[in-house]
Amino acid sequence: MKLKSILINLAVLGVAVVVALSLAEFAARLVLNPADFLRLEVVQDDILGAVPSPSALAAFDRWGFRNPKVPETSDIVAVGDSHTYGNTARMVDSWPYVASRLSGRQVYNMGLGGYGPNQYFYLSKTKALTLKPKMIIWGLYMGDDFENAFSLTYGRDYWKDLRILPPQKVEANIWEGPPTDTGIRKVRVWLSRHCVIYQLAFHAGFGGRVKGDIQIRNAAELYPGYATSINIPEKHILEAFRPKAVLFGLDQDNPNVREGMRITFELLKQMNELCQQNHVQFVVVVIPTKEMVFSQYLEHNAKVPMDDVIDKLLVSERSARAQTFQFMTDDKIPYVDPLPGLQQSVGEGLYASSAGDMHPNRNGYRVIGEAVADYLKHADASKQSTAKQ
Repeated sequence: MKLKSILINLAVLGVAVVVALSLAEFAARLVLNPADFLRLEVVQDDILGAVPSPSALAAFDRWGFRNPKVPETSDIVAVGDSHTYGNTARMVDSWPYVASRLSGRQVYNMGLGGYGPNQYFYLSKTKALTLKPKMIIWGLYMGDDFENAFSLTYGRDYWKDLRILPPQKVEANIWEGPPTDTGIRKVRVWLSRHCVIYQLAFHAGFGGRVKGDIQIRNAAELYPGYATSINIPEKHILEAFRPKAVLFGLDQDNPNVREGMRITFELLKQMNELCQQNHVQFVVVVIPTKEMVFSQYLEHNAKVPMDDVIDKLLVSERSARAQTFQFMTDDKIPYVDPLPGLQQSVGEGLYASSAGDMHPNRNGYRVIGEAVADYLKHADASKQSTAKQ
């Protein structure tokens, strides 16, 4: 009888916990925007590589992007990857929304993690233009967009017309697939995609900050040969970096990266021409890597683990930036460079408190959004001046 009573009590407790968590999840979804917390699940696609899964669309608009809805029209459409989507920040804190608030223009955010120039071009042509925008802005991230362009072009036959190299086997799927193990990791991935309460408890708020602080301070020990960090209290700087992974997508000694740059420039050219045909202005926001933002404290600093990798990364990124700016200048493509603003604000906590996620946080996206809004302001002033003449 005693055992039976214990089992009954445990069953009642289990049911009570499930009910309580269900009610908490329901309440959280009423008060909060699920798109601010849930990880987006994707499925494979022959053209884009991956698209949001049907089960994930409940937290996003009908096209699968991070907006309340798809509008009939939009003044501006921002197209990009996770840096445009706004990873680690709320939807309203992503740089397209910041630029919208500061400029007074409606901006539709068409950013999605893992996307690159090929996806930007396809989405601009097939979806962005249908919103009849006055401007399309691409968020070009220096960290991996060139490598993404190479991978999708040579990994998906839809893009074969962009190829100039012999056919080769390239893995175009850079997205994390369904977990193959049946252990705790599978449960964690499922919870991160479906449970707001789980994300609040472990990846946001106080719990996330504590975990992130520990990760950053011990980055080199936790991820040897992969991550490093700097701690400069007097400058209010405590940041982690993963330069090896970033260098992979920027290394100017890598022929795949150089080919990805060629493909990117070709897509930029085609997009500019397409926009001109449709009387739409085309603008590019060149988003730097975290290492470049903190280059003043990282470069030639032998006290920082992996300093040789960091130095090579910074040399490669400067070269890639110079080539990109020169191409856009020659092709008369306007661009925005938020790097100076980010470098001036390094002590303001611009990036996620994590050694595993190198995305900006709301402060970093704010600086990028301010740079875009400033460009829009000066563009409007220039138009008004020209009109008066």
